[in-house]
Formats: sequence, C-alpha cells, structure tokens
Amino acid sequence: MQRAVASFTECLRPPGDSSSSVGQRSCLSFTPFSIRDLLRSKEPRLPPSLRTMDRVHEVGEVTASRLQAEEEDNEDKTCPEHKGHSLRNAHHGSVHNGENSPMMRAVLCAQVCKVYRFQTEDRRWLLVREQMCETPLSFSVPKQLLSVLIREHTDRVQEVKELGDLSPHWDGLRHDVISHCDHLIGCYQETLAELDKLSTSPCFKSSSSKSDRHLQFVPTNLHSQRMEVKGPDSSGVWYEVITVGAPADHHRAFKHGGLKRLLRKLHRESSVSYSQDERCRAKELMASVAQLQPLIFGLAEELLAASMEPDVARLQEVLNSLMQETRRFIHALKDELVKSALLAIHNRYAVDTGSHVHSNGLVCEDSPTDQEDIGWRRPEYDEEEWDRAWANVAKSLNCILIMVDRLQERERHLQEQTSPEPQELTADTKSQNTAAAPSSSSASSRQEQLLPLVVTLRDCVREAASKARAAMTFVVLQGALAATVAQGPTPIVRRRHAVFSQALSAIVCGFVLKLHGGLEDPEFLQQLHSVGVLVQFEGLLSTYGEEVGMLQDMEVGVADLSRVAFTITEARSEQPGDLQLTLRGTWSGFVVEVPVPPESFSSLPQELKDGGRIRVEPVLFNIGINQQQSLAERFGDSSLQERVNHQSCERLQAYCTSLRDRLPHMGGVQSLPDVLSSLDRSLEAKKRKNVEVLWTAAAVCRSVNGVRLTSCKSAKDRTAMSVTLEQCAILRERHTLSQQHFSSALSSMRRDGCRMENVQKNVGSRKFAFSGVQLLTFPKLYRPPDGSYG
Repeated sequence: MQRAVASFTECLRPPGDSSSSVGQRSCLSFTPFSIRDLLRSKEPRLPPSLRTMDRVHEVGEVTASRLQAEEEDNEDKTCPEHKGHSLRNAHHGSVHNGENSPMMRAVLCAQVCKVYRFQTEDRRWLLVREQMCETPLSFSVPKQLLSVLIREHTDRVQEVKELGDLSPHWDGLRHDVISHCDHLIGCYQETLAELDKLSTSPCFKSSSSKSDRHLQFVPTNLHSQRMEVKGPDSSGVWYEVITVGAPADHHRAFKHGGLKRLLRKLHRESSVSYSQDERCRAKELMASVAQLQPLIFGLAEELLAASMEPDVARLQEVLNSLMQETRRFIHALKDELVKSALLAIHNRYAVDTGSHVHSNGLVCEDSPTDQEDIGWRRPEYDEEEWDRAWANVAKSLNCILIMVDRLQERERHLQEQTSPEPQELTADTKSQNTAAAPSSSSASSRQEQLLPLVVTLRDCVREAASKARAAMTFVVLQGALAATVAQGPTPIVRRRHAVFSQALSAIVCGFVLKLHGGLEDPEFLQQLHSVGVLVQFEGLLSTYGEEVGMLQDMEVGVADLSRVAFTITEARSEQPGDLQLTLRGTWSGFVVEVPVPPESFSSLPQELKDGGRIRVEPVLFNIGINQQQSLAERFGDSSLQERVNHQSCERLQAYCTSLRDRLPHMGGVQSLPDVLSSLDRSLEAKKRKNVEVLWTAAAVCRSVNGVRLTSCKSAKDRTAMSVTLEQCAILRERHTLSQQHFSSALSSMRRDGCRMENVQKNVGSRKFAFSGVQLLTFPKLYRPPDGSYG
C-alpha cells in the first residue's frame, strides 16, 4: 500500500522570508495516511489525526488533499481546472499502474513517499515524487547464495573423495580440502538456519545490526531511492539509485585490514591454482588414462599371443588396435596442463620445501624403489622431461611396428625360398604349403624378439600414466584448495563470500528496477545483450582508520561481481511466487534468473528470450568527504582511493568504447568521449575531496543506462547528502529547476524527505549524525540544513 507521512513542524524562519536560507525546524507531530485512499476518495480531502512523535497522544487534525495545479503565469492559456485534473490523473496512474505492477511488488516493499512542487526557470511547476523502498532481496538473495555455496562445497568434498586411494602426501591434501569444506558447510548451514528462524518476512537490516554475526551476509540498510518528475507538459520520468551500506564484513572488523590487503598477502604466500575448467579437464584426462592404460596392456598381451599363431593376419589386426589405442593415449598426454602441473609440483615441493614427491601420487603396484626411480629427487628439473615421457611411449610403439614389419618380411622371404617354381606347383603341393605352419621354433623366435619391446612399451606407458595421474591429481586437489584452503583460512573465505553477498543483493535490486523501466526500450534491451549492464558504485568512505578496511572489502566485493550474469526468463504467471528471482552456479560464475510476466517476455529480443546472458561490468569510484578524509589527505595516504578510481576509469572507458562500437546510433553515445575526458581531467587534478569525480562518473552511468549505487559506512548520513544532491542536480540539469530554488529544494529533501525517514528507522532519531565541527570539513554541497543534524 502506498503510504505518506504528513508532519507539522515549527519553523523558526521569519514569516514571509523568501530567501534560500532555511531556519531551524523541529517536528512536533505527524500522521500517516494512505495515498490510495486519498486518490480513490470521492472527496478531494482526508482529515487524518495528528499524533505526537511518540505516537501516544492525538493533538489535532490535518487536511490532506489531492494536488491541484495552479495557474503558472498570465501567458498560459490552459485553464487551471484542466491542468489540475491532468496532473492528478498522471499521479494516480503512476501509483497504481507501473509502480504497482507485479514485478515491482516482487522486489519493493515498505514504501515511503514524499511529494514536492518546485518552480522551474520559466516559472512553471514541477511535481516531484520521492520514493524510498525496502526490498525483500536483502534477505532472499543471501539465503539463496548460502544454499548455492553449501551445494558447491558439498560437491567439492565428493569430487576429491572420488580420487580413490592416494599416497600419504596427496591424502593429506585431500583431508585439508575436506576439513575446510566441511567447516564452511557447517558455518553456512548455521547462518542459513538463523535467517530462516526470523518470524516475519524481513526486508531490512538496520545500521545498528551491521556487526551481527548471523546477519553477516545481509546488506546493511539496503533501499531503492527513486524520484519521479512530472512537468505540466510531460509524462513522469523516473530516476533511481540504490543505497546500501558499504559491502564490508563489520562482524570481523578491520584490525588487520580488509579483503584487498588480506588477499594480497595471501597471494604472495600461496602457490599456483587452477580454474574449474582446468579441474574438469584434469578429471577427464585421468579417466582417459585409467581407461587406456589397461587396454594397451591387454592388447600388448594379445600381440604376444598372436605372434605364436600361424595366421599372420591376426598379428597385424592386433597390432593395428594396439597402435590406435596407444596413439590415443599419447594424444591425451600431450595436453599442456600435464606439463605445467608437473613443473608446479616440482617448484612447490622439490624446491620450496626441500622434500620430494613421487611421480606416482596414486598407490600402485610399483615397489618403493621403482617409485623413487621415476620420481624427481634431483634439485634440478628439466622442463622437457615430460615431453620425453610421452615421446618414449611413441618410440617404443614404433619399435614394435618396425619389428613386426621385419618379422613379416622375414617370413615372406622364407616362404619364397621354400616354395617351388610356379609352373611346378601342383594341387598337392598347394595343399601341403597351405597346411604348412611356421615351425614352433620360428613362432617362438617371433615372440622372443617382440617380448622385450612389449615390456618396454608397458614400462613407458606405466611411467607416463603415473606421472600424468600425479599431475592431474595435483590439479584437482590444488584447484579445490584454491577454491577453499588456498583462498585463505576460513575467516577470509567467509569474509569474501559475505561481502560479495551484500554487493550482489544490491545490484540484483538495481538491475530489476532498471529492467522494469526499460522493457519497452528496444535500444536498452539490445544493449543488455550486446555489452551487458554497467554497475557503478559510488563510495563516500575515507582512507583513514577502519574505513580503509571497509574500502578494501568493498573493492574486492565489487570486483567479484564480474562473475555474475543475468538471464531473463518467462514467468508462468504474474503471481508473486512465479516472479521470484533464482540464483544458480558456483563461485566461478553465478547466474541470476529474472522472471518477467509473459506479456513482457514476448516483446524481448530473441537473443534474450533464448537465455542470452547479460554480463555485469562493475566499477567503483570513491571520494572521502568527512573529517577523517581530511586527516588522510594531510597526514595519511590516499593511494588506495586513487588506484581504485583510476582502475575503474579504465574499465568504464572500455565499456563505453564497446558500447560505441556495437551500438553507434544509440542515443547519447556520441557525447561519451567528452564526458570521459572530463572524468580523466578530474582524476588527474589531484584536488582534495574532488567530488566532481563522483558527479561525472554518475553522469556517465546514467547516460549508458547503468545501475547506480551509493554507499557510505551504513548508507544513512553521508549517503543521504549524496542522493539528495543528485536528485536536485537532475532537476536543475534535466528539468530546468530554477537556480534560485536549488538550495531550498535541497534543504527540503534533506530536512523533510525520505532520507530523514531512513535515519528515523535506523537509529530512532530524526537527526543526521553530524556535528557542526565535522561539517566544516565537508564539501559545501554535502552539508545538511541547520536543525537536521546533531
């Protein structure tokens, strides 16, 4: 239900003072009422009762009426009654049609609205509706992510268990993986159970709960902040930004820094890791070797047996099969993954630890002496050793082929010597020659000459297979370690997953809102398929004290969003249950399935209907604006902020270049080089608290239909200053808000707007948490009006 709050304030500004400065105000009473009831009422007014701020006593009534447009100037010939009617209907439609659609109801809840009228430069009026909503995605996305991570780690345990019997060294690594996965599974199951225990359907985690252990995966103070602007001669235009506390692990705090620092240190200490694709290839190669080795051994035995038979054709048939399977074996072993893994094993164990590892990681029939003979106990390692291993298989096979050819040639030669001349060949002679078999000594000689070659082939195959199994076991285990143990101790892994969960919840909400607004825009839909969606985080964190750790967490969390893609699916109906988003995949790549109503799905481009993935391009721009940043700039270090901004600028430029190349006729694309150049200049200016970087990055994001997100420590105070400034800047730049009314509009939004309601619901006070001394260090446009802080 659409809700509004009417408040009665005491204003200390003298009556009739029209200056842009605002006096101190204090809220005396308030009343909530339903916009739906007001708009549907036959009467144009409602008389809700005013209550004191503690909600205990009724202290009077206030009249709420539907907005009537006034005559704006003498030159406007439109009758006032008609103008008021059109405005009223447009406002009613925006509430009950698009904004009340099933898709919006699935992602937004607990709506708070504020309505303003501002004057334009030509003395006309803008109707502005500010809307702030919670979202059930704050909890549903983390719960789905926890379930996906539990499944992934369960599968990883099963994966390493299926490796069979291992030598003590490899079994120790497997035990590490299993222990680590089991611990994470237990932690995540506990967290998921705690979230499921919540009695109601929560949509909001307050700033005071940001350190709660069981809410570690839930984003802090996540809201959609939206603004609808309607002029007398235009339909409503929507602008939105997602506000969320900086994705960071407040539960574990920042004594040792944030993720970027922890992972950098870990990377220096860790060894090589392998991707999911490489691990899959390794398992396939192990299966291939396990199948081909006994097959080659069996054919080798058949070859020896066939050498004793009188039918030479049988010997050639077996030889052809042996040649075919051995070549398959050699082809599998020539994979570069085996060679690189063997080198990595040597570098890790033979050099770093001074110990040696048997090339046969698996328990086999070889004696310890044999295992050591084919190991690499030498300090040096020849990178061509593996090439020689599989080449020896090929050479031994070639020796067998040559020997069989030689034996067959010798048999033919002996037959020619013992056969009579053709004209003397009678029927009886033919019968005798056909029946004549090679002598037992001749057959025995063939077998004796083939036997050492077959033994050599088997030895070479056994050695190559042993090394290959060791290498692929290393890949599978090291890959599993990289996904778990090698990412660091359990606290680091949990920290990364939790930070990612918070960032993911925020962008999912932002993407759904962006998609809802662009379902009828062909250019936007083509952009999603062609280049993906830009996600731009605006950070207001300082680079001093614990907020350095928060920014380090946030940097990694935002970067990890590049492993996310969206797909659009057709919902079975418009029922809420059928419009719930679904998360699937693994840590190497997640897919968020966004269902849309059947009618909307039918109008999508075919590529999106077919499940085409919409990739995410995340960027983060941060400018500290508080007193802590002043300390950092004078006595500390702002290099983290500079590096983050420059790297994000490069990614933003790459995205815009791709967009211009693929959709050159898209509106606003041609002006991107100028805006990007302005962003470059702002970054190079080395100006303290250069908030123009944030403004320019936000302008680029809006011009390319990106998802905008704004964060400070808890998305409450500094974030409120940013989003209200952005809203008023949009009104001035795109809707000709009068410059002389800009400051009063900004003060009104900060003093009486949705962000004040956000402060109230987070900390129970209608005051921004700033002191007068702190605000002296803030950029002027980020300072709240008097009376709204303390």
